[in-house]
Amino acid sequence: MAAASGFKFVVALAFAGTLGACQPLSEGGIAQSSVQKAGDTQYYPSNTYINQAKVSFHNSDYGLAEINYRKAVELEPKDVEAWLGLAATYDELRRFDLADGAYKKVLDLMPTNALVYNNAGYSQLLRGNLVKARELLSRAAELEPNNPLILNNLALLGRSGKSIKRPVL
Repeated sequence: MAAASGFKFVVALAFAGTLGACQPLSEGGIAQSSVQKAGDTQYYPSNTYINQAKVSFHNSDYGLAEINYRKAVELEPKDVEAWLGLAATYDELRRFDLADGAYKKVLDLMPTNALVYNNAGYSQLLRGNLVKARELLSRAAELEPNNPLILNNLALLGRSGKSIKRPVL
C-alpha cells in the first residue's frame, strides 16, 4: 500500500496482503453493528461513535472519522481502541503533531502492546523519521516476533533508507 494513497491503520486486517500498515484492536476494524443498547454487556457510551468512525475511516472520510473518534475519547478517556483510531486518523490527515499525542496516550494505557508500537512506528515511517520508526517497530517485533504485519513494516523500513531524498517543502 503506497504512502501517497494513504494507509489504513484501523482496517488493515481486511487487507491482509498490504505491504505496510497497522492492525486494528477489534476484529476486522469495521463496525459489526451500529446499534447497541445500554443493557448489552459490552456497551460503552463511546461505542456508537467508534462504530461510526470505523465506517468513515474505511470510506476514507478521515474528517468525519476524526470527529467521531474524538467524541469517543471524550466520553471514554481510557478507550484504547478510540485513541488508536484517532491516532491513525490524524496520520491520514497528516496531523502528525496530534497523532503523537494520541499515540502517547495509547502507550500510557497499553505499554506492552505490539500493535500500538507497530502503529506508532509506521506513523514515524510515514514522516521519514527512520531512526524513531526502527525503535518503535523493533519494540513491536520484540513483543510479537512472528507477526507478519510487523515484519512487513520492518522490511518496508529497510527499503525506505534506499529511497530518494527530497527536501520537505
